[in-house]
Amino acid sequence: MHRTLLFTVAAVIAVSTAVPAFAQASKDDAVAMVKKAVAAIKADGADKTYPLISDRAGPFVRDDLYVVVYQLDGKVLSHGANAKFVGKDMIDAQDVDGKLYVKERVELAAKQPSFWQDYKFVNPVSKKVEPKEMYCERLDNTAVCAGVYKL
Repeated sequence: MHRTLLFTVAAVIAVSTAVPAFAQASKDDAVAMVKKAVAAIKADGADKTYPLISDRAGPFVRDDLYVVVYQLDGKVLSHGANAKFVGKDMIDAQDVDGKLYVKERVELAAKQPSFWQDYKFVNPVSKKVEPKEMYCERLDNTAVCAGVYKL
């Protein structure tokens, strides 16, 4: 009886203290995810691809890695971590340091075909504000982006 109780207690402790198992996305993963999204948008069109990008169970979301698409005026067209952002003008969005990260992002996209950007954002897995690096590619009048959280 005591042995069973000890085993049960040990199992509960082990499960309750386990770290969630997910692989930290790499910068290469972010680039590959953006390229996959750009290819899908080109092949299947925005009307078909944007809902897939915004689907948290879809092919453009993996753990803390997800795609977001902005119009170059700052309007969110698709967002893999939070579909509530879709349709919103985020041009004035600031991170915790006051950085206008969407404004900077769309300005960078207007000037160059691809780039990396640093800012801080809420990690959808940890629910904490963390430093993030976002990779973006311009596609017509949009920026297609995916980022990795720095640990």
